[in-house]
Amino acid sequence: MDQEAIPKPKHCRTQASSDETLLLPGLPNHLAQLCLAKINPSVLFSVCRSWRRLIYSPSFPPFFSLYAILSPPPPHHHHHNPNSPIQFSSLDPISNTWTSLPPPPSSPPLQLLHCHPSFLSRKLPIQWLSVSGRLVLVAATTHQFTPAMPRPLVFQPLSNQWSFGPPLPEPRRWCGVGTVGGKVYVASGIGTTYRGDVARSMEEWDTKRKEASSSWVKKACLKDGRFSREDVEAIGYRGKLWMVNSKGNAVKEGVVYDVQKDTWQVMPQGMLGGWNGPAAATINDDGHDDHDDDDVMYVVDERKGVLNKYVDENDCWEMVMESVVLREAEQVCAGRGRVCVVCANGRRIVVVDVVATPPRIWVVEPPPMLEVVAVHILPRMCRTD
Repeated sequence: MDQEAIPKPKHCRTQASSDETLLLPGLPNHLAQLCLAKINPSVLFSVCRSWRRLIYSPSFPPFFSLYAILSPPPPHHHHHNPNSPIQFSSLDPISNTWTSLPPPPSSPPLQLLHCHPSFLSRKLPIQWLSVSGRLVLVAATTHQFTPAMPRPLVFQPLSNQWSFGPPLPEPRRWCGVGTVGGKVYVASGIGTTYRGDVARSMEEWDTKRKEASSSWVKKACLKDGRFSREDVEAIGYRGKLWMVNSKGNAVKEGVVYDVQKDTWQVMPQGMLGGWNGPAAATINDDGHDDHDDDDVMYVVDERKGVLNKYVDENDCWEMVMESVVLREAEQVCAGRGRVCVVCANGRRIVVVDVVATPPRIWVVEPPPMLEVVAVHILPRMCRTD
């Protein structure tokens, strides 16, 4: 993805061999790296400083971290602040510490509204995706209740650098945002004012194309504008985009967009009937998009605290586990054998190891005085210290 780059104030160390200390006595550092790459990074972290620096260098195979959008609790929104209080942070699973991402560009200023001081009981979505190892912020709302993102904002963890995507033909909010095969899709939504053509529209951006040819392409339209609402959800799963226009146990409609055929289909009844909370599909975190058959889709019943996975062959949901800490689920991400669930108004992140038998569960606390809006799993950031 070669969008317009925003200069970084500081570059990461490019080679472990530039360190003054040898990684392994008697071996050149490039050979030592090959040996150390076979060891769990958590072991290397605890041995010495030079190895600790190595595991965060661009030349070392990255481990994966949790990335979060964070917001102050609603009481801190009493004063109408035009500047965004939203923060971006990453949780290092080895050191168990939160680290702020480099600040996004200040021009134009990023103004994202999650809780309005006059409507504290309602939360407005901030829609971001994990696309081919990058974070892509696509849609949100300003304090004036207008679209906040005229163009996507992209963060590359391995370079600690922000960049811009192509301008949206119609900037919008309250839309469906999803990704399939390295492409970003924006469906329905509302601009500064409601327009029927925008509410029925579908746009595609291929993030793998070069900047000169990178743009949004119109795709097949929805039959109506019923998906233009704030709690619409769109999940990329097995080469298709699956959308519902309401979260939780409320009555909802569901449609499926076939990427290859550029057509909309009716969602299978079994999937629609069991979609009773936030959902997510596993990510292809190795940078390849040819693993559709290995994708798994999860949903959390926000009332019962039940994590389910979809069985495509039988059009049904199968229970993975149940826990009271999964109640009040708000957002989910999945990948690397983990399902991470934002619960209890952003006051906790519940992590489920779905590979373990039985599944293992633990709770991660957000940074002090902050609540979690949404999370994703991506490669760790590089560091210079």
